[in-house]
Amino acid sequence: MALELDHVFICCSPGAPEADALVRLGLSEGSRNTHPGQGTANRRILFGNAFLELLWVSEPLEARSEQTRRTKLWERWSQRALGACPFGIVFRPTGTNVEPAPFATWAYRPNYLPPALAIEFAEGVPLEEPELVYLPFLRRSGPPAHEPIEHSLPLRHVCGVTVGLPLNPASLSQPSQAALSAGLVGYRFAEEHVLELSFLAAEETVFDLRPTLPLLLHAVVQRAA
Repeated sequence: MALELDHVFICCSPGAPEADALVRLGLSEGSRNTHPGQGTANRRILFGNAFLELLWVSEPLEARSEQTRRTKLWERWSQRALGACPFGIVFRPTGTNVEPAPFATWAYRPNYLPPALAIEFAEGVPLEEPELVYLPFLRRSGPPAHEPIEHSLPLRHVCGVTVGLPLNPASLSQPSQAALSAGLVGYRFAEEHVLELSFLAAEETVFDLRPTLPLLLHAVVQRAA
């Protein structure tokens, strides 16, 4: 597989007070970021190979600007209670070989990146499905330096992402079907949008953050082949 998970985002309330539930559960919060020109900000929980981003629109005019409009971040965030899927799944290359994403993309060049770099957004993902994003320029062999990745919960290494959607998985858009076929993300039917992150652990446990967050953290036991 040429791509691997870098992070997932969940659109949240301004300031992401929902992150407090993760901290109370026993997860260590990392540094926070803003995205100048894009109009968004975040709180983050980091693991050994990926991270969870709680994202909100901090500057609506920037989020709706001509530069940013096509990302649909404004619609995904502002319509999250009206049927829009509040999730994004973000990938990076594996190793040193950069291969194209398994879905068609368009290049987004935000102000906070050097002009030569672009974030690749999947073409044609409807708001009812999670956004699919590729960072072809990113190289990461381990967790970011100086960020907390040790948690009191047995959650260290993300080994899978599944998205529950209130629609028939057989009707997924072409980009989502391509991501599914490539083994990058799983989809299942659910009454409401829900994001499930799986982690390798010594014993099986599920941490359900609903209704505060549409999020399941699933510790799974690796079975012998």
